[in-house]
Amino acid sequence: MQAPIIIAFTLLTLLAGSAIAYVIGASAILTFIAADKANYMAVLPQRLFSQLDSFAFLAMPLFIFAGDLMNRGGLATALIDFCMSFLGRLKGGLGHVNIATSVFFAGVSGSAVSDAAALGNSLVPEMQRRGYTLDYAAAITGASSIIGPIIPPSSILIFYGALMETNVTALFAAGILPGLLLAAVLMAMNAYFAHRDNHPGGKDMDVPPFFPSLLRALPAMLLPFIILGGTLFGFMTPAEAAAVAVVAALIIGFAYGKLSLKDVGASLQRTGVMLGGLFILLCAISTFSYLAALLQWPQAIKATVEGWGLGPLQYLMLINAIFLVAGMAMDVKAAVALFAPIFVPVALALGIDPVHLGIVICFNITTGLLSPPLGAVLLMLSTTVKMDYWRLMRATFPFFVAEVLLLFVLTYFPQISLALPRMLGLAS
Repeated sequence: MQAPIIIAFTLLTLLAGSAIAYVIGASAILTFIAADKANYMAVLPQRLFSQLDSFAFLAMPLFIFAGDLMNRGGLATALIDFCMSFLGRLKGGLGHVNIATSVFFAGVSGSAVSDAAALGNSLVPEMQRRGYTLDYAAAITGASSIIGPIIPPSSILIFYGALMETNVTALFAAGILPGLLLAAVLMAMNAYFAHRDNHPGGKDMDVPPFFPSLLRALPAMLLPFIILGGTLFGFMTPAEAAAVAVVAALIIGFAYGKLSLKDVGASLQRTGVMLGGLFILLCAISTFSYLAALLQWPQAIKATVEGWGLGPLQYLMLINAIFLVAGMAMDVKAAVALFAPIFVPVALALGIDPVHLGIVICFNITTGLLSPPLGAVLLMLSTTVKMDYWRLMRATFPFFVAEVLLLFVLTYFPQISLALPRMLGLAS
């Protein structure tokens, strides 16, 4: 009798708009009591602190801080001008610029929502001014922003690696090819739509001079190579690379003349607010994960999978379905923290490579940022460009479908994700 009541309580509080951390935590506590496991709650404080006591988590606040500084420091403008200098004269050139800027921007921000906000403010009005429809300009911006969390450094990869004790450096290496492949797919789609719908572009387009724009963008473009080179070749840990990123972001921002001490203070405040919310969520999820272990939910799932006769690939497809649905209704990190501890141990027991699994899950759940009803990129863009949410969702739907299809390609061919980690000796 208790289970339906707890499920009803969880759904009602979610629908009422309560913070998901409080909902998960309260539901877990009620389940402890209902399952006659209340005496185990005495260990909860130790569990919460051990969950947060991970060296990998140290990199996350620093990368969030560096990304926010870059957003405020004029990085987007420098990168857009550089991409315009060599892509602007192609048919649909500004669409290609949008995607290329997201690739470069991914190497410093690692956040899809930040990329969507930065490019929504700067590139969408420019695309409209040059003859693109608002629908297409916003759609290509939203679709390309998904590259941000896949190409390292990525906060979701750091979060997953720390949570599931997977090598963060290996995840960084594994994210590069899928991220570039996503960019290539989006550029192919943009080229198709440009010729079908006669988008602006051509030899007569006014573009910035190449070498001046390259010189201005060079400091920002070198930063991802410094971070990735340092981590992938063992010169720096992800946390040390994050600290380098913060210092470089401050230097670049002040050099561009776009960053002030007031901006730095605002960036620190925003980082603190984001981390506070994240760590409260982690505490709630840790409570839920402890309960799942006590009630042996992973073992029950494993027995069910064995009863169904699912192999590694079939189980990965099942995980994809679960995370796609979760990503449509939940925050990215909340969905990973809630479901990964339950489903990942079974996948590892089936022999699925942990690095490949991490990339599939993170790519999957990131795609949810572009899906209704709670796609964070859609919400950010609809606010930024002042566009109806459902109209924006319809415009981005072809790109969302393409990203889901690419997800299944990455699932079926683990060699794509594992090529670089294996080459660098980071994966078996």
